[in-house]
Amino acid sequence: MNISEIETFLMIVKTRNISKTAENLFLSQPTVSHRLKSLEDELDVKLITRKKGYKQIELTAQGEEFIPIAERWVSIWREMQLLKHRQDRLYLTVGCTDTMNAVLMDLYHKILTEKNPAMNLHMETHYSYELYGLLENHEIDIGFVYHHLHFRNIIAEPVLREKMYIVQPENARIRKPSIHTDELDPSDEVFVSWDGNFRIWHDQRIGQGRLPKVWVDSFGLLDHMLEEDGVWAIVPASVVDRISQLKPIYISRIANEVQPPERTIYKIKHRYPNEATLKAVQIFEEKMERYLLDRNWGSFEKKQESD
Repeated sequence: MNISEIETFLMIVKTRNISKTAENLFLSQPTVSHRLKSLEDELDVKLITRKKGYKQIELTAQGEEFIPIAERWVSIWREMQLLKHRQDRLYLTVGCTDTMNAVLMDLYHKILTEKNPAMNLHMETHYSYELYGLLENHEIDIGFVYHHLHFRNIIAEPVLREKMYIVQPENARIRKPSIHTDELDPSDEVFVSWDGNFRIWHDQRIGQGRLPKVWVDSFGLLDHMLEEDGVWAIVPASVVDRISQLKPIYISRIANEVQPPERTIYKIKHRYPNEATLKAVQIFEEKMERYLLDRNWGSFEKKQESD
């Protein structure tokens, strides 16, 4: 039994299709079938069944039982690889959405400049649903997402809830501490779909069939577009704070009676984490907790009033 056979089995579990597994792993179908048969021969059990005339495969009872074993086997193998290269440094792979990586940049810099303990960071940017899959496959060690999805081997817990604000360039057209969205021209909006709940609120109250000026899906694009005259955007507190560090902007509270839902950020971890990265994950979590407390984004309104 080797890592290639185990990874091939887990990909079959994911795709339920031999040809799709071969495509995802850049292998031939005979190679996939050979690896599966070799694994079944060594285990002396049948892991999958193929019904005639159906492309999709089905797992046997033993195949279903073998999934968590295979996942733990891959986790142990990855720990062994880390052990080979480990000296006195800690290694950690963090996965975040684009805007979350942007607002955590100061934390990353702080960690990378510390010598005790020294830590190597691998930072990845993906959509929330992609991060769940990467974590389940142990391709990242910890993640931060906007959606709570249900995965059997993943634990999710909220770490931040933050309000939304209206942001305009420094030379804002409407200069008021509180603005109702009815006062804003929908055709001047820089729109970001922060999450499903925000999108529902937005579609019910803004636009009425009129399209925004531009849709963006990254921090860099949002930051750049807020340099255009007359534009506005609805942005969560952490992102407002980050943009305000980079350039002058005009920030207003939202005066609507029905407020946009607060954006929730979830921390996600694997139920069976890599032992080799446990210390790094623990240190990162502690630093992340202090970082969020210091930034006080959950009480951003009070922070703005005191500045």
